[in-house]
Amino acid sequence: MKRKLFVAALCLLALLALIAASGLLLVQLGVQPICIQQASGRIRVVRCAVEPTRPPALQASTALPLAADAQPIIIDTDMAADDWMAILYLLQRSDVDVKAITVAGTGEAHCGPGVQNALNLVALAGRPEMPVACGRETPLKGNHTFPTSWRERVDNLLGLTLRKNAQNPSGTSAVELLTRMIQGSSRQVQLIALGPLTNVAEALEAQPSLAGKVTITIMGGAVHMPGNVGPSSNIDNAVAEWNIYVDPHAATVVLSSEAAITLVPLDATDHAPVTMNFFRGLERDRTTPAAEFIYRVLMQKESDIRSGGYYFWDPLAAAIATQDSLGTFQELSVTVIEKEGPESGRTQVSDSGYKIRVTVAADRARFETLFLDGLNGRLR
Repeated sequence: MKRKLFVAALCLLALLALIAASGLLLVQLGVQPICIQQASGRIRVVRCAVEPTRPPALQASTALPLAADAQPIIIDTDMAADDWMAILYLLQRSDVDVKAITVAGTGEAHCGPGVQNALNLVALAGRPEMPVACGRETPLKGNHTFPTSWRERVDNLLGLTLRKNAQNPSGTSAVELLTRMIQGSSRQVQLIALGPLTNVAEALEAQPSLAGKVTITIMGGAVHMPGNVGPSSNIDNAVAEWNIYVDPHAATVVLSSEAAITLVPLDATDHAPVTMNFFRGLERDRTTPAAEFIYRVLMQKESDIRSGGYYFWDPLAAAIATQDSLGTFQELSVTVIEKEGPESGRTQVSDSGYKIRVTVAADRARFETLFLDGLNGRLR
């Protein structure tokens, strides 16, 4: 009898091991395994609860050698998912010399996680020593903010993993870093602003002469079309775009400076949705750590892509900053409504506005090719 029980126990253990191995295999194949559940004296077959697993962290690439005439660039970012795409695209170009990254504390990411994620991104691209700093966490005026759930998701890198950069953040504030890098450059600096304009405005208010040493490309606003604040939140505002809405006074400060400004509003980015065709193309063509990471990001955004609600907001602005011919432009006089209410943060054409260059359309096909080539390190 004891021998039979022993053999039965061994058989049961072998069966359990087989079931466990089969479950792991099914998970890897994307199939939900089944489990046996006993409750109230009944046995049922149910779907197993599977803990989500993070893909392994990527190995860092070797930084591309910069061209002798590479354009000096500073990225001011709020470290949302589309910012990650724009940053890696710029870091994969040999004709672009990214000098520093400043994080807008008023943006989607909070300062601590935003800075660390930025440090990890530059390390992924082979530039771990790049200075990164964060700015103030409240708008220059008002109390607008991104939804808490959005901020938590980007703080957590959408559940993805990057190897930690051993370098520390810059010991200065974002405004101090911006000022030092611009003043210390022997060439005109291209400042690419991908979030609320809090850092840029504060720097220009403290040192107005910086305006003469930079050209600024801003992803923000909605000039001839509705905004995206109201449709994506419970806020009564159908006209503002998020980056301008969060700190409208900062936007006014920047637009009223003497800097040469190119605005890339929703009018242009609506020409560049992220499509399933692009997603599948990236799936087939991801030969660098940067391209692989962005593919993983888009996997987390696949439902938004399928619904037609996800766009290349910041990547398009970054691409236009480096390849002017991607856009169609108009010289317009633009103002920002700062007053609190259902039009707060609206960018509108006005005779009393500030004359800037506004991108009103973009060549999606050319952009997609350029972006894919950039991520894969083919732009030399």
